[in-house]
Parts: sequence; structure tokens; C-alpha cells
Amino acid sequence: MRKSVFSLVGVAALGYFVDIFDLALFGIVRVQSLKDLGIPDEDLLSVGVRLLNAQMLGLLFGGIIWGVLGDKLGRLKVLFGSILLYSVSNLANAWVTSAEAYAYLRFIAGLGLAGELGAAITLVAETLPKEKRGYGTAVVAGVGLSGAVAAGTLSEWISWRTTYAIGGTLGLLLLFLRFKVSESTLFTQIKASDEISRGNPLLFLFAPKRLVRYLSCILIAVPIWYCAGILMTFAPEIGRELKAQETLSAGRAILFSYIGVSIGDVLSGILSQLFKSRKKIIGWCLVLEALIASIILTSSTVSPPLFYFLAFVIGLATGYWAIFVTITSEHFGTNLRSTATTSAPNFVRASVVPMTYTLTWLKPTLGLLPSVALIGAVVFVLAGISLFFLEETFSKDLNYVET
Repeated sequence: MRKSVFSLVGVAALGYFVDIFDLALFGIVRVQSLKDLGIPDEDLLSVGVRLLNAQMLGLLFGGIIWGVLGDKLGRLKVLFGSILLYSVSNLANAWVTSAEAYAYLRFIAGLGLAGELGAAITLVAETLPKEKRGYGTAVVAGVGLSGAVAAGTLSEWISWRTTYAIGGTLGLLLLFLRFKVSESTLFTQIKASDEISRGNPLLFLFAPKRLVRYLSCILIAVPIWYCAGILMTFAPEIGRELKAQETLSAGRAILFSYIGVSIGDVLSGILSQLFKSRKKIIGWCLVLEALIASIILTSSTVSPPLFYFLAFVIGLATGYWAIFVTITSEHFGTNLRSTATTSAPNFVRASVVPMTYTLTWLKPTLGLLPSVALIGAVVFVLAGISLFFLEETFSKDLNYVET
């Protein structure tokens, strides 16, 4: 039993490593890749937003599709099906020749990337003892999020095309480990019953309390992608507004923030176990996130070393991704757990789409920095209210279904 648990956590962690490697890569190589494709400097922001939104829309639709399939067909099939799709897509990104093809492939990659984390966390949460599951999900997230660090480091030394090819190849190699992992026992038990509705999204829509619970789980994590998708991805543009001493690198900002995220996810997982609370840790993280974001946006001037240090600290603060996915998994019964746990993170990631569109809408009137600050204020207030109304789920028994 112990060996199978270690194998499960190991495969889930490696799968998430490749997932994050590929997911973060576009933000890291955005400027370099678009310039190589002949995009003028004045169009880098608008084309970059379009491609980022294509990836995020793929994540949104993929999260729903893979989540439902996880509850209907099994967590294990989704885990490896999603890995196969995003690996092939990212290999194709290495040979893209136009911004249009780039956008289509980022959408397909997003579809694939949407399924891995939810399936992995659902498997881990349903397999580990309830008093220990926080450690397992922390390991998955800590190892997985270091994939962005690897992507950022590699991009400093090799071309963006080669980096995409490496990410796709790593994913395909990971498929050979599928034989070491078994399906969730809780899922296997309910699969045998024809009386239990599995993976039915209508169970969210027609139960107001359940829908509010689901939306609250999503909103507590939107600040993570505000920091990653806005503050870090558009670091060059923000740096110009802050009169940075030299051009800030989005790749380095993402690299240093994900170093912080990798450490933060392990620490937050351990702290949630020590304090026996998910909510307290998320609350502390939200306060630190808001503080660092305020410091960045109100600086009169900023040096690249200072910005990258703040990127690292805000990464530490956003390192509650594992707890967020775990608390989502713990809030729903076995027949809806994969649907909720897989779709919620992708709705969070897709929240970058309305945030970036709002940014481009507000910027001509308010300017870049006030627009970013206003979006952040709304995001953090909604997250705080949502966290307040969620129940504490530490060591909750997951052997139940939604009716």
C-alpha cells in the first residue's frame, strides 16, 4: 500500500511538473517567440494577450470536459489522456510559423493542460489517509510548480522552439509511468452503482448552495492568477510605467515568482497540516499577496533586482495553489469531485481572460498602473469574502456523494 501511494504521488508530481513547464512557457517566451514570428514591437502586447486568452479559453473548456470525464470514466484515464494531448500540442508549437497557428495550438495545449492537475489531486486526495492528504498534495504542487522554474532556466540558454520541444517530449516520456498507478478505490465503488449520477454539471446549476460553494472555491484562488497572469506576465509594460532602470524581463519575473511558488506551496501544505486548517493559511497568503502587489504598483521607481525579489515574495504568497485545489476536492462528493477539482483551477486560470480584457478596456482612460490596481482590488475583496463563507475541511472524510 505504501509503495503504491509513493508511486501515485510521484507520478502526479511529475505530471504536474510537465504541466506547469508547458503552461508557464508561453508567458516566459512570449516576447522572444512573437518577435521571431515577425510581430512588430507595438503589437507585442495585443497579440500576446490574444494568444494568452486562447490558451486560457482552452483551459476553461478543457477543465469542464476533463472534469466530467474524470467522474464518468475515471481519474486515471483523464490523467494520462490530458498529458498525451498537451504533449503533442507543445511539440507542434516548436514548429509554428505564424501567430494564427500559434494561437490555435495554444488553445489545443490549454485543452490538454486543463485535465492533469484536477485528476492528480483527486486521485491523491481519495487515496491518502485524510490526516495526511495535505502533505501529498503539497508534494505534488511543490514538485510540479518547479516546472516553471525549469522552463524559465532553460529559456535563458536555448531557443524557445527547443524549449517547447523539450516540454512535449517530457510529457510523452511520462506516459510510460501510467502502469505504476491504480484507479481511486472511492471512484471504483460508486462506478458500480447505476443509481448515482456522476459528473453531471446540472448538480451545480440547480442547487444554489452547492453553486455558491463552487464559486467561492474558485474566487479564493483568482488572486494567484492576477499576480501570475497580470503582474508577472506583463512585467515589461509595468516596468516602463514604473520607470524601471532597465527593461524588465517577463521570463525572469515568472522564473523568480515560480521559485517562490514552489517553496510556498510546500510550506503552505505543511503549515495547513500543523495548524490543522486550510482557511487560515489561505487567509494569511491573501494578505501577503495584496501587500506585495500594492508595493509593486505604488513604487516611484524600481530596479530589476528589486522587482525580481518582489516577484519571488509574491510567489511565496501565491503558493497556496495546492491548498486551494485540495479544499475544492474536499468540498464535493465522490460523484462530482473530479468535475469540481478539475474545472475550478481552470476557471481560475481562465479568469485571466476577463482581467486582461478589462485591463485593455480601462487602460486608455485610467492608464496602465491604476487599471491593474483597480482589477487587483476587486479580485482580493471577492477572494476574502468567499474564503469567509467556506467551511473548514481539514481531515474531512471524502467517502460521500452529492445527491
